[in-house]
Amino acid sequence: MSGSMPGIKTTTVGSYPVPDWLSAKPSESGLIDGIRVVLHTQEMAGIDVVCDGELNRFDVNHPETNGMIEYFVRPLAGVRTDFSFEEIVAFRNQPGMRFRTRPAGVVEGPIDSGALDLPSACLRSRALTRKPFKFTLTGPHMLAKTLVNRHYADVAALCDALGDVLAAQVRYCEADIVQVDEANLPGNPDEWEWAAKAINKVLDAVQGTPAVHLCFGNYGGQSIQKGSWDKLMNYLNSLHADHIVMENAHRPVEELTAFRSLRPEIGMGLGVIDIKSTEIETPDAIARAIERAEQAMGQGRIRYIHPDCGFWMLKRSIADAKIAALTKGRDLFEGRQSETAA
Repeated sequence: MSGSMPGIKTTTVGSYPVPDWLSAKPSESGLIDGIRVVLHTQEMAGIDVVCDGELNRFDVNHPETNGMIEYFVRPLAGVRTDFSFEEIVAFRNQPGMRFRTRPAGVVEGPIDSGALDLPSACLRSRALTRKPFKFTLTGPHMLAKTLVNRHYADVAALCDALGDVLAAQVRYCEADIVQVDEANLPGNPDEWEWAAKAINKVLDAVQGTPAVHLCFGNYGGQSIQKGSWDKLMNYLNSLHADHIVMENAHRPVEELTAFRSLRPEIGMGLGVIDIKSTEIETPDAIARAIERAEQAMGQGRIRYIHPDCGFWMLKRSIADAKIAALTKGRDLFEGRQSETAA
């Protein structure tokens, strides 16, 4: 690359496998050391925008979904986190939640931030790297769907209230990019209008660059939601986001044509690493994935490449190798482009 700025930047989506030594002997200093390891791994691989592996959410007793729900819900005022048997049964009958055994909480009154403090978590990680830094959080739609609602008129009203809470938090998050993650909406595209209203509250509060990640879920290497990206184009085009961060590597190649209708003001983040597979992508495979996407979407539409989702389900050796492949694949693609132009 001869020191020039790449046309396409590399980043990771968020989570990283929890180091065994942190699980074995959790401590505050051990957590900080873990975050240092995650950031340094990405820095050594030449990743342009690094993430902290979402280790701030680490809880040795977290039940499910890598803390992407409980970490945000448990501190909130207005939410009860002990459940009756009837509430657990009712939750299990809700569509799309079969990957969880129990709700994240029961909403009994007006919710507010309570003891949630995302800015402190963001600041701790931001201080550990000199690279452009991305902070991630779970979006209001996903959080609303994992709760039993005993207070608000409906799930849309609960989602809207969660949007207010998260907006109040991210307003003070000092990160180059703040990425809001929604993993339930792709399986429920008919909910896009009220989901967009809530997430845009959060995106509008971001002081840095706002981004949105969507995927079809990842639990035990399995897709949790069913659907296709073409059904979410109205949602994507309504986002107040600088760019989107999408699952593409594990999806049918023909789906890429749906993104032709993405507003040109919104940058495309292309998933080129399949986190549901333990096979390590080669630089050539990544370069070809970018080439296919440009053929489908148009030249210059891709702003970032990244994994489809977080790495928390993989072994560290596999995650590290996939991270290293990202930069090599991007550089190979851009080198080919330079040779073609010459």
